[in-house]
Amino acid sequence: MISSAIPTLVLIAAAAVLAPILAEGSRRLLPVPEVVIQILLGILLGPYVLALAHPNSLVSALSDFGLTYLMFLAGTELDLSIMREGHLGRAAGAWGVSLVLSLAVGVALHATGSFLDSIVVGLCLTTTALGTLLPILRDAGVLRTAMGPVLLSVGALGEFGPIVAVAVLLTNRDARLTFLLLALFVAVAVIAALLAMQVHPPRFVALMRRHLHSTAQLPVRISFLLVILLVYLALKLSLDVLLGAFAAGVVVRLFIKGEDSEPIQSKLEAIGFGFLIPIFFIESGITFDLHALIHQPRVLLLVPAFTALFLVTRGIPTWAFFRGVMSKAEASALAVLSATGLPIIVVITTLGVEEHRMKPQNAAALVAAGMLSVLIYPMVGLNRLSKAHRPAGTPPPGEDDP
Repeated sequence: MISSAIPTLVLIAAAAVLAPILAEGSRRLLPVPEVVIQILLGILLGPYVLALAHPNSLVSALSDFGLTYLMFLAGTELDLSIMREGHLGRAAGAWGVSLVLSLAVGVALHATGSFLDSIVVGLCLTTTALGTLLPILRDAGVLRTAMGPVLLSVGALGEFGPIVAVAVLLTNRDARLTFLLLALFVAVAVIAALLAMQVHPPRFVALMRRHLHSTAQLPVRISFLLVILLVYLALKLSLDVLLGAFAAGVVVRLFIKGEDSEPIQSKLEAIGFGFLIPIFFIESGITFDLHALIHQPRVLLLVPAFTALFLVTRGIPTWAFFRGVMSKAEASALAVLSATGLPIIVVITTLGVEEHRMKPQNAAALVAAGMLSVLIYPMVGLNRLSKAHRPAGTPPPGEDDP
């Protein structure tokens, strides 16, 4: 199994190295997020173009763990004390309205007969790709501004909300049993979080610091243990593993508070963005059903339609809830950024196709729309933010003063 996977892993590794170089080179013409380049390179290597990469069980397993780790890192960004500054209640209200609106759109699409299930397509319209946006926002310096807490609040709800909704709605179990299992998982996660906040004896802290830069890498190993334990618990409770990964990230965030948090976070991000997460995005491109997308004009037309629907179902509620607490430019930027979606869309559409609740061509259109949203909406949102924060009379970056 390993020998058969090596050629594809070599190509994935090469694509992972090439992606940031291409992203850097594209900045002068059309800034393309590295995530989009990774997926496009995967499509290029995949069976519908060059047919060089062929995923097997090992590649798929690494890809699944990359997605899990992406959700874990998103959880580590969830600082409730900062999110409270970002109007967490408004973010929750905006996502609630988005859920109702998206499910209504799903029902309307299902009524046309082209979609098998209203819930699956509806949930895809509620997402915000916080894990995908974080590197873009971090590189742009937005997270260090007053907009940082707001974006974290909106993004976290747009990522955590759909994960919970998937665990509750995309199941054939009795709803009461699902809520009971979900409550049990939340209780365990809360207990773990409380322990993480309380258990900081001096000897243990000293032990952690001694092994932070040693070959033991104890803080990193403890973080991995928490991820695996909570993912295992989610599996045992028949909940989505991403819920466990996200919860593990929240617990680790509480556990590594203090002066050592930055080096530990840096090590965890190096493992994710340097190794596991690119495998997920590139493998998603390799397995992308390009044939279903380009050989059916009606499906191809769905791509811009879904991209616009992300803005309607996710962006407009966000704008409506936040327009009273920030400038018009900031509210519109927040709305556009909140409509960026991709990783959870990949997850939901994959589950929908596997459970025969979504046609493969519709899944391909939704994923392509997610890619388009990652390509367009961050650029538009950051441009709106730069205009909002630029002093009057100051020319845009790159333009000479008059």
